[in-house]
Amino acid sequence: MTSADTLSMPRIIARTLLIASDTPGIQLQLLNKRPDGVSTFRSERTLVMMHGATFPSASLFDVPVGEGSFMDVLARAGYDVWAVDARGYGGSTRLPEMERPPEDGVPLTLAHTAVRDLAAAVDFIRSERGIARLGLLGMSWGATVAGILASQPDAPVEKLVLVTPLWLSEKPLRIDAGGPLGAYRLVSPRAFEAAWKSPAPEEARGTLIPEGWFETWEKETLATDMGSPMPGTIRAPSGAVQDVREHWTAGRPLYDPSDIGCPVLLVGAEWDIDVRFDMAHDLFGRLTKSPYKRFVEIGQATHMVLMEKNRGQAFDAVIGFLNEGFMRGDYLAR
Repeated sequence: MTSADTLSMPRIIARTLLIASDTPGIQLQLLNKRPDGVSTFRSERTLVMMHGATFPSASLFDVPVGEGSFMDVLARAGYDVWAVDARGYGGSTRLPEMERPPEDGVPLTLAHTAVRDLAAAVDFIRSERGIARLGLLGMSWGATVAGILASQPDAPVEKLVLVTPLWLSEKPLRIDAGGPLGAYRLVSPRAFEAAWKSPAPEEARGTLIPEGWFETWEKETLATDMGSPMPGTIRAPSGAVQDVREHWTAGRPLYDPSDIGCPVLLVGAEWDIDVRFDMAHDLFGRLTKSPYKRFVEIGQATHMVLMEKNRGQAFDAVIGFLNEGFMRGDYLAR
């Protein structure tokens, strides 16, 4: 990227705020980025994103590498983009049990709890922007949370994007190592690097993540939990792992995709062993009520596709899907 390219980019307005959840004493962090100069907000140009089971929104959606974070790219494309942290994650309220050893508590922040937090964020954004509906994007376990919300009657969802979405599996999933579950997990981003790269062929692992990106990601990720009791780690609630045990590997889906009535984009990745092609394709086939749907698989990418060398293909797929209809003028009659 040249200095001329940088100067020609629209200025981005960024802010971080805390909003109330439905539980007294628990606040939720919202990240927001939008292009400067926008004074009128539209449902079809507003998007809220939900993170996965382990890493919070800033770590997945707002790491400044390459041409900018995913949130930067979306804002430059004209979107008023938001990302929420469920309770226990990132900048949202850390639950009291997270100040004690993990074995002293039961798994925190199950999917249905996170749905309430996402719903609180959606209601806040709709009220603040004066819009009736908005777009929704969820990644991995966050796609579960987004899917549950979108499947509810009269869900105020314009379009739904599911990135490497967790779904039913007849085989064990890597996120569940077995054994007793505590209230939360201590996760080392540095130790996670090997697990991140391992699904890729050995000869491709060295170039999967562009030079310097992992170090930036690790720094940004650790900054989301400065209070972790062990240096070099973050705390991640264990509720998502409990969800895997009780639902995704037990044949008991947390929502019915056939209840989702909005357009849906599913983004998969060729080397994703956490959400295999058979899982993603099964979910895609069950989206029978969606007026239209699309399955895009990004080649030479893993479950962490949004932070890898081919992430631009995923960005283009998401932005293209969100632009459809709006760019044709289909929304002008609304």
